[in-house]
Order: sequence, then structure tokens, then C-alpha cells
Amino acid sequence: MRRLGALPLAIRIPLLVAILMIAVGAVASERVLSRLQEVQERQLSDLTDAYLDGLASSLVDPVLREDPWEVFDILDRARGLYAAVRPLETIVLDDRGTVLAASDPRRFPIGSPAPSQPDDVAADAAHVDEEEARAYARRTLTVEGREVGSILVAIDAAPILEERRGVFYTLLASNAAVTLAAAALGSIAVRRMVRPIRMLGTHLTQALDGPVSPIPAAMIPAPGTEVGRLFRSYNALALAIGERDALLARAAEEERLASLGRLASGMAHEINNPLGGLFNALDTLRVHGDKAAIRKGSVDLLDRGLKGIRDVVRTTLATYRPDRELRPLRQADIDDLRILVRPEAGRKQLALDFSGRLDTDVPIDAFQLRQVLLNVLLNACRAAPEGGTVRMTVGAQGASFTASIEDDGPGLPEDAEQILKGGLKPTTDRSGLGLVITSRMVRDLGGSLAAGTSTLGGARITITIPMAAGDAAPEVLHVA
Repeated sequence: MRRLGALPLAIRIPLLVAILMIAVGAVASERVLSRLQEVQERQLSDLTDAYLDGLASSLVDPVLREDPWEVFDILDRARGLYAAVRPLETIVLDDRGTVLAASDPRRFPIGSPAPSQPDDVAADAAHVDEEEARAYARRTLTVEGREVGSILVAIDAAPILEERRGVFYTLLASNAAVTLAAAALGSIAVRRMVRPIRMLGTHLTQALDGPVSPIPAAMIPAPGTEVGRLFRSYNALALAIGERDALLARAAEEERLASLGRLASGMAHEINNPLGGLFNALDTLRVHGDKAAIRKGSVDLLDRGLKGIRDVVRTTLATYRPDRELRPLRQADIDDLRILVRPEAGRKQLALDFSGRLDTDVPIDAFQLRQVLLNVLLNACRAAPEGGTVRMTVGAQGASFTASIEDDGPGLPEDAEQILKGGLKPTTDRSGLGLVITSRMVRDLGGSLAAGTSTLGGARITITIPMAAGDAAPEVLHVA
């Protein structure tokens, strides 16, 4: 049954129709053959009775006189009179059960014992033996209630059996032809009926690997039909999904720009602090540049300050540059996250606790994963109280990368957990939309999100991403 269920409808339904037709044909054929057998045996019994009645009326006196010659003469004349009955053998027995006369005296001589007949041959009833193609009958001769002899007859049943076989083969051929015709017509009809379903299935299958495309209007039936309503409902769904994807894409871009805006103010602080020291070093060089020790100290200060500014700018560009190339995740990306989150953490005097290291490159799209981790880290910073702690633990074990981000805030609300699990639509506030985008980016990477309670007392979000087969292309980072 499982194999039958795996077949397409265009094959399954005609096959079921054929099986049903075979079953109906078998039952109908059995009834026809049974009825034919009853009619044939009744006709044969009528002919046999007529033959035996004619013999019985003529044989009583010769049997009483035990005159075999007259009995043989009667049998010989009856053979011509009852040729339509096709008697093969006719034997007349006396009251002792021995042969008095027979149509074939050489096989059944006078005085020989009575030949055997099938056990179920009853008096005055014909019995057909299909193996021998013969019908046997027996008639008792009585005078005033006393049995004086009996007649045994074997009739040729080959014609009626041949007729029965002919009817059987005719029924078989007819049923086969009707079954094949019904299966062919059923297949054509079902293929026409399931063609719209197959078209809809093709569009749904294509939607698994790409955008959901609507069915062309020229291929949609009239509005009043079930298929027409189904196709129009699908097109409405495709339109809604397209609008949702476009909305989420715009929202993701807005979220990215909003995050960049939040970080920009922090970056200004990160750059302005060393700039003040750099200007002081330049003033010192102008006044005391002739002194080697002061000159060396000022140059070292300039070098450290410029490198710090370079790191801040490089990290920001690596995260938000649109014309990026795919490359694997590295430990440097994890270190960059600390730099990116540091301004947000500094506003609330949060302690950043990063643990775990990536000893080798992880074959996962670094850009998308950095975005995911940055979004979750920024949410953790917003949830943590003043002077709180945000912790991130990363690791690559087996065939997956895992990152756990914790805070000591009030924990995730129930609707936020449902959003992370994909069970709710985004709310109107920016935080809910950010969670939806983060959850979708994780799913795009083939990973999963799990929410729980942190040992710090707040929320813990665990991100698990399977490693891709093969390494991503390396990216050359530069500031220009």
C-alpha cells in the first residue's frame, strides 16, 4: 500500500479503476458462467430424460423376457432417432445388475457386470464429468413397483463444455478490453483534472529554492471554477509573500542603518579621544621636537593613536560595507565585535566578557554571522542594567559553530521568545522587528536560535550554525 500511495495520481486512479473493473468483471463473469452452466445442464437433463423415457417405454417387455437381441435392436434404432442427444454408450442391465445388452457389445458383453459410474450419479438426473467431457445418467425400469432392470447412458458433453469455454474466453477478452479502455480513459481524464494541481505543485516547488512566482493570468480558469478560485488564492498568497519579503528587506536595511547610526556616535567618541592626544603630541613636537626622548614619546603616541583610529574605521567598514565578498569567520571578527559594542557598553558602564577562541577559520559567511552576533549583543547591552555584564562565549565543535550571549537584565519577554522561534509576526516596535530580522538571518544560514535563562540572571540566547562545505572566499580589508 505504501508503494501504491507513492505513485502519482495520474497513475494511481486509473490503476484503482482497472482493479475495480477487474473485480466487477470477475464477479459478473462468474455469475454469467454459473447461469450458463445451470441452463446447459438443465437442457442436457431435458434431452437425457426424453431419451431415457423413449427407451424405457420400449425396453420393459424385452427386459422382462430377458431378450438381448430385441433390446439391442431397440438401442440401435434409438441411436438414429436421438442423434441430437449424442449418446456415446447405452447399457441395459437386468434385475441382477448384469449387462443384458449394450450399444457397444464388444466393450460390454452380455452377462458382464455393470460398469462403474461416478458416485454422484443419481437416478433420473444427468451428471457432467468435465474431465471426461461426458454426461452420465441412470433410469430404473419398474413394473408394478418392482425393479426389473435399469438403463445406463453416457452422453457426449464436449459441445456444451466447448461452448462454456468459448463464453469464458469471450468474457475474459471483453473484460480485458473494457478494463483497458476504462483505464486509458481514466488516465486521460485524471491527467486533465490534475494538470492544474501539477502546475500549482510546480510553482510551490520552485518557491522552495527562490521567490514565490504567481501563476500567469492566461493560465487561470474562469472565476467560478474551483481551480480558478484555488489559483487566485495562490496568486494572492504569492503577492502577500512578495510584499512581506520586500518589507523585511527594507526593514533589514533600515535596521542596519539604524545600528550604524547608533554606533556612529560611539565611533565619534572612540576617534575623538585619541585625536585630542594626537594634537597634544603634535604641539609637543613643535615645541620640543629637538629633544630625542620627547620626540620618540610623541611619535609613539601618534602611532598608537592612529592605529586605534584605523582599527575602529576598519571594523566599521568590515561590518557595514555593502560591496563585500564571502569569506570564512575568523577570530578577528569576534575581536571586532568587542570594538563595535564597546561604545554602547561604555554608555552604561557595562562589563564585556568575551570567552572562547576560534583557532581556525570557520566556513560560515562572516558578514551575515557578524550582523547576527552584533544585533544580539546590542540587544543584550540595551537589556542589561547600568554597570551590568554582557557575556559572549563562542566555539566551533564538530560540524557547527555555537555562540552564547548572556546578560543580567530582566530576561526575554514571552513574545520575544516566540519571535525567535518563528511563532509570531513582528510587532510594530523596532526591537520586535530586529528580532525577526535576526531570526531570519540565522535561518538563512541554516542555523537555529534557542532562548533561555542566563546564569547571570537575565536572558541567554544560543546561536547554532552548521558549517558550510568548503571555505568561503577570503576578503581583503582596507581603509580607503
